[in-house]
Amino acid sequence: MKRVFFMLVVLTLVASAAYAGQEADSKSQVLYGQGTQKSFKGPAEYFTGDVQVDMLFPKNDTASYSGAYVTFQPGARTAWHWHPAGQHMIVTEGTALTGTRNGKVIKFNEGETVWCPVGVDHWHGATPDAPMTHLVVTGVKDGKAVVWKEKVTDEQYMKR
Repeated sequence: MKRVFFMLVVLTLVASAAYAGQEADSKSQVLYGQGTQKSFKGPAEYFTGDVQVDMLFPKNDTASYSGAYVTFQPGARTAWHWHPAGQHMIVTEGTALTGTRNGKVIKFNEGETVWCPVGVDHWHGATPDAPMTHLVVTGVKDGKAVVWKEKVTDEQYMKR
């Protein structure tokens, strides 16, 4: 009888440990495998030229920001916009341009980063003669990551 009781205790402990392990897994790291997130062409309403957006990770309940690779073909760019919680842009290939309403344009290269603060109207894209890819990490506030505005004119883009 003692042996049966001992076996029941051991089985209960093993089952409890297995259950606890399952519970811990639901609170562990999350892998977003390559190609598992949305990938789409930048909509003509918000972009000029050929733009590809490859989402890397979504915002979640703890971290209110998302990440994506955005690839711009030569001359491609965003429309004017701003971010309610700001945005980091890190060039991974090529040279990027980003401009603000005051006419200032920043040119930044592979490995360089630009922080765009909350509420700053800006655009970003490739140079006229080469493609560019950047990693964007965009904050989300009150459910919004971006507020889109009108398109950047060729004149505004060429003031670089």
